[in-house]
Amino acid sequence: MKDTATRSDTAMTLSFEIEGMTCASCVGRVERALRAAPGVQSANVNLATEKAEVVGEALDRAALVGTIERLGYDVRPHEVALEIEGMSCASCVGRVERALLAVPGVTKASVNLGTERAQITGTAAPAALIAAVDQLGYPARLATASAGPAETASARREEEAEQLRRDLLVAAVLTLPVFLIEMGGHLFAPVHAVAMQTFGQQGSWLLQAALSTTVMAGPGAQFYRKGVPALFKAAPDMNSLVAVGTLAAWGYSLVATFAPGLLPTGTVNVYYEAAAVIVTLILFGRWMEARAKGRTSQAIARLVGLQPRTARVVRAADVQEIAVADLKAGDIIDLRPGERVPTDGAVTEGTSWIDESMLTGEPVPVEKRPGDQVTGGTVNQTGVLRLRATAVGQETMLAQIIRMVEEAQGGKLPIQGLVDRVTLWFVPTVMVLSALTFAVWLIFGPSPALSFALVNAVAVLIIACPCAMGLATPTSIMVGTGRGAEMGILFRRGAALQALQDVRVVAFDKTGTLTEGKPRLTDLVLAPDQTRAEVLAAIAALEAKSEHPIARAVVIAAEENGLSLPQIDGFESHTGQGVCAHLNGTRLAIGSARFMATLGLDPGPLAETAAQFAEEGKTPSFAARGAQVVAVLAVADPVRDSAPQAIAALHGLGLKVAMITGDTTRTAQAVARQLGIDEVVAEVLPEGKVQALDRLKRIGPLAFVGDGINDAPALASADVGIAVGSGTDIAIEAADVVLMSPRLGAVPEAIALSRAVLRNIRQNLFWAFAYNTALIPLAAGALWPAFGLLLSPVFAAGAMALSSVFVLGNALRLKRFAPPQGGQT
Repeated sequence: MKDTATRSDTAMTLSFEIEGMTCASCVGRVERALRAAPGVQSANVNLATEKAEVVGEALDRAALVGTIERLGYDVRPHEVALEIEGMSCASCVGRVERALLAVPGVTKASVNLGTERAQITGTAAPAALIAAVDQLGYPARLATASAGPAETASARREEEAEQLRRDLLVAAVLTLPVFLIEMGGHLFAPVHAVAMQTFGQQGSWLLQAALSTTVMAGPGAQFYRKGVPALFKAAPDMNSLVAVGTLAAWGYSLVATFAPGLLPTGTVNVYYEAAAVIVTLILFGRWMEARAKGRTSQAIARLVGLQPRTARVVRAADVQEIAVADLKAGDIIDLRPGERVPTDGAVTEGTSWIDESMLTGEPVPVEKRPGDQVTGGTVNQTGVLRLRATAVGQETMLAQIIRMVEEAQGGKLPIQGLVDRVTLWFVPTVMVLSALTFAVWLIFGPSPALSFALVNAVAVLIIACPCAMGLATPTSIMVGTGRGAEMGILFRRGAALQALQDVRVVAFDKTGTLTEGKPRLTDLVLAPDQTRAEVLAAIAALEAKSEHPIARAVVIAAEENGLSLPQIDGFESHTGQGVCAHLNGTRLAIGSARFMATLGLDPGPLAETAAQFAEEGKTPSFAARGAQVVAVLAVADPVRDSAPQAIAALHGLGLKVAMITGDTTRTAQAVARQLGIDEVVAEVLPEGKVQALDRLKRIGPLAFVGDGINDAPALASADVGIAVGSGTDIAIEAADVVLMSPRLGAVPEAIALSRAVLRNIRQNLFWAFAYNTALIPLAAGALWPAFGLLLSPVFAAGAMALSSVFVLGNALRLKRFAPPQGGQT
């Protein structure tokens, strides 16, 4: 449902898309019911557009949806994208998702920490969704359209990183004296002596109290503003762990400083340096995260930057420079050498070479002539062109690519479900473990037990912050899908990344996918005493009268040879057999062996040549002039140049390769032998491709590669549908992965990229889970009985910050992904 809400001074307008209305009676029922709802001033329902517009005051969207549904009609769900600030870990993600799912009318909600966006499906009002998130303490707003989110998010991340940098510098400057006074005294006795002589113990503690309090109240205040309210709502997050840990160390130190008599003998110690250093180190980790997050979304930023800001448009015989946003379909655009194409269009004048590498990943420029299509964002190389704009704004190919990448980056993989279930209870579990650590050390620990209990409990809280868990999956998806876009591979759905790495069989459509889809004259063998140019011109003149694809291939061959075609008369077509006419009073005929026989002609030795052509998967025909067969010609749909290497690379990945085609078995087998294809399913009607895929799925998960309208059902039925970019819009819409060029080498590259991304995610999850799980016992003091070792809260904070930085750094390695030679991964 694309529902919108607009307000005037007192009234508001709500729009709904309604399914199930079939006649004017339906319209009347819906209108009457809506007008009777509280607050409604007017309601207008349109059967053609299936939309209802309701105007009124203080309208309740959920109640209006219920009114429509009670009549037996459905309100079409819609998708709302929100930009959310302030999320810092997987626990935050889980809380936001639960809050969104609790909003009436929401059927699905997916929150992504890496992109800081939420995708919500349902009938709930955007205002209700924003309010639900705001109530948790995370500022939310509607995401802007298309290219906007990338630019907005990039600017916001830069601002966030800059603010964190300033906070970090302030915190570091204030923390350094505290660290030197306290820890320096433990490491180097002279430092302690100087501190005691200068300040005295009480003076030293007072200075540390002032500095650490400033760190916590200034740069560190963000942890307490978010973490403490989350505790009172019984929904603790990463900020809560930091808040509890640092407040415990700081509060204990304040008591030791100002009311030492309240503490047991031997436990009067201060831990100001722990509180201050923890805040500083976590700010450092947050700053590194913000910088790395910005780099994960650079792919979209680069795509947005491909579109020029202005275009020169021909208006009233003048060339005017206008903003690209003001372009309209049909505008004539003047394009000079070296300039980027401002929008999608068709060449009307001029010839040039266009660099389409941003679209296809191919570095070789493509020649463009009048009538050819060009894509916005590509680069004009040498000539001057004039274009007619065919698509502008959000309809351009570049805008669609950006939308696809954004949707894929914002999606969740099935593997993320495990992370979500674990992190839902992770923070509360950590707080329980911290409390148990405190209790065990207080009861069984050596003297001073209270100090040991405090230090180890704080260390457990800090070491277990689940930042790395929340970033493990989305950052890899963002970088991986961005790298794919640079290679001309678009994942329309993020889940396709995971599904593709499990594929064991890759099935190809033949015509237009493995082959070029354009039949060519491949062979022309002449009888003795015949001239090639004369025979080709004659048969092309005859075939020019026919609409058959084979005929068109012969005519193109004559044109490419620069031959002029003679005049013929008396053209006759014999369906399924051949054609004939007269040239200079002599009968001229082209067709099958059976057609030659009906004319009483014997091909002689040329029959053996025709049989050889048929074995090679080509379609042979005979040409006769008068009473003599003068030639045998063969027409075939050539295999794409990239097909052999692609099939070899897929075999290198350990995959089986199949081909599904409606062609004859002989032709299909010939192509399969040429390419080394393992399984062939031939003579299949379009509706039979789905059944053929079902049989192949017995081998294992299957990907289907196709390009045509009749491939759409198969693309949708396969575990992963891959559409080549030269295909139709319908095929692309049915696919999970889109290749922006017909280069088939992108198929094994997509699979290798998928495997690399999933391998990267598993590494991240292992590091995040294993690292946190392994270090919690150390922080709790597991090494103390055997080795007398404890993990300081300061080192716990550093280790926690480094875990997030490691995960982000590992994800960023995918930016350098290059498909391995031979397909091996």
